[in-house]
This record gives sequence, C-alpha cells and structure tokens, in this order.
Amino acid sequence: MDINKGKILVTGGLGFIGSHTVVELIAAGYEVVIADDLSNAQLFILDNIEKISNAKPSFYQIDVADKISLSGVLNKEKNIDAVIHFAAFKAVGESVKEPLKYFRNNLYSLINLLECMNEKQISNIVFSSSATVYGDPDKSPVTETTPFKKALSAYGSTKQTGEDILEKVAATKSVNAISLRYFNPVGAHSSALLGELPLGIPNNLLPFVTQTAAGLREKLTVYGNDYNTPDGTCIRDYIHVVDLAKAHVKSCDRLLQNQQKNNYEVFNIGTGNGVSVLEVIQAFEKYNNLKLNYSIGAKREGDAAVMYADTALAESKLGWKATLDMGEMVTSAWKWQLYIRQHKLN
Repeated sequence: MDINKGKILVTGGLGFIGSHTVVELIAAGYEVVIADDLSNAQLFILDNIEKISNAKPSFYQIDVADKISLSGVLNKEKNIDAVIHFAAFKAVGESVKEPLKYFRNNLYSLINLLECMNEKQISNIVFSSSATVYGDPDKSPVTETTPFKKALSAYGSTKQTGEDILEKVAATKSVNAISLRYFNPVGAHSSALLGELPLGIPNNLLPFVTQTAAGLREKLTVYGNDYNTPDGTCIRDYIHVVDLAKAHVKSCDRLLQNQQKNNYEVFNIGTGNGVSVLEVIQAFEKYNNLKLNYSIGAKREGDAAVMYADTALAESKLGWKATLDMGEMVTSAWKWQLYIRQHKLN
C-alpha cells in the first residue's frame, strides 16, 4: 500500500475480530502493530494475514495487563496514532464461573493501556465493546441511548465498566475514544485463511453449527423454543466479521481526521435485522447443502428473547453500513471450518 494514513496498535490483533480488522486496516493504508498474548489466538494467523495483505505487521507477544511489557512495546514503536483495544477474555459462560479472572484481566488491561497512552501522548482509542452492555433490554431494536440493564455476566460488567472508564477519561480531554458495541459477529474472511477458532467447546452459535456439520460435535442443542418470537427461538443480530472490521477502520478515520463531535462516542455495530436461531440453522443447511443434527433443549439462564440493533447512528455519523448477508456469513464460516479440518488446526 503506497499511502500511509497512520500507525495503529491493535491489542488482541490475532484473535477473531482483531485479525480481520488488521487486514482491513492494511488494505485502507494503515501501518499496523499487533500485541497479543496468544491466550485465545494462534501464531499461524500472523502468516495468514501476510498471505492476504502482502504485508507483515510488527508483532509482540505480550499480555496487555502487564504494564511493563506494554510500555516496552510503546517505547520501541514510535509515532502510534491510535489504538484499537480488543485484548480481553470474552467467554460469557466462563465469566459467570470465574468473575475475578475477567475483572482483573479486562479492566487492568484497559487501565494499563490508557496510562501508557497518556505517558506516550497517544490520544486516540477504539474500544471493543459489546451489545451485552444492554443486559436484557425491554425492547428492540436497541439504540445507543437504550439504558443499560444489570449485566448478565462478569464479561458484560467489564464492558459496561470499560465504557464508563473511557467516558470519564475522555471527559478530561486527555483521550478521544470511540466504543463500538458489537452484536453477534460471525462468518470468516473470503480467502478462508481467517475465521473464528474457539479453544475447546464453542460459546457462540455458528462455530457450534460448523463443528457439528464437520462431525466434531455429535449434535447441536437449540436452547429453548418457547420464547415469544415467531418460531419460539431467540432472535439476534448477526453481523459478518468483515463488515465489523470495516467499522473499526471508519472509527480510526474519524478519530485521525478530527471528525468527532464529542471526546467520547458510541456506535452500535450490527445489521439492524433480527434473525432467529432456527433461521441461522436453516440458512446454513440451505446455502451449504448440508443437514445438521440438532435438537431442542432447555432454555439457558440469562438469554434475552430478542436483541437486535438500531444502526442509524453508525450509518449517519460513522458512514458505515453492513453489506454482507446471512448467505455470505454461513458459507464463509463453513469454508473456514473446512480449512481448519484440512490443516488439522482443531
């Protein structure tokens, strides 16, 4: 890429969303530095980023919750213009069982990062937030002003608190921050070289679907079919990870071009469409010409019946809109699963 729009530090840059964002940043003309402790990522992803992008980002294997290591990276990498902060533990179920692990890691890493940014006079940050901040909302679609309900997990609490920290730090004018509240990221890169690679049993629907189709799981359990929805199953807003990655590029553009209206801004990142669990399964079967072994199980505690985004603010202010549909989500996810199987990666 001939143009250089700036230098971006991406924490957690080898993870599912992080790796796709790195590819989109490079395509948009940014120089990228990755910090990742490989606790939920694998090193071959760095090589695959290079295969797609014809560029190899600088990589540091560090834990962002270790301030000395993080400070060392920022001493080496001069002139960082912005940080995209993905590095966090993200398994909702695990966070319910081990809340302290999540509070320690997810909040220390953010605080360390903000302190180091302040020391190095780096003033722009994009924060990986989540629709979990809304808890179980009274109605959908949810807007950025929908009141937070009590978080249903420690993971959700760390995202609520992370946003609160950023808002209050941004109010001192020491930092400009954008929080992106993701809905349900799915899919994989069209090259089939990047995708979601869960360690152990998947926490999210689509990896469980693809692993069941690949024979790694005996069957898929649909948690409840008597919700107050058209087919009785939960409705969510599924967004293609490449669309989500592009929202981070738009956020960096907005920060570095001084287009913010406030020092702290928040955007919902979804499609604006609610899709049920059964509709995802049916789409996967249809587009990939496969049959899935699934059954209906008991409801899970804490699952909201309906949750999807109002994306008007991201469209009008960020200039971003999702473009990839459910067909592309389920076919790219299956191609990635086949790549994993071919290379014996899980």
